[in-house]
Amino acid sequence: MTVADLRRGQKGIIKEFADDLLPIKLLELGCLPGNQVELVQVAPFNDPIYINVNGCHIAIRRSTALQIELEMIEDTTAL
Repeated sequence: MTVADLRRGQKGIIKEFADDLLPIKLLELGCLPGNQVELVQVAPFNDPIYINVNGCHIAIRRSTALQIELEMIEDTTAL
């Protein structure tokens, strides 16, 4: 699963990157393996998408989001 597969409000933990060419700026903002990501909003026409990483809201292109692989976090509040 990747960041692009998330639905609004879903969270995941970054596992790895499909491509080692992830923009340095994203790494500087906290898009690192082990950090939690939440999908905040999707813009019209599904691009860009807005994510929350370590309290920072970041807009990224869907093509970039497809490169960030996640491990899903189960939502226990829905039970």
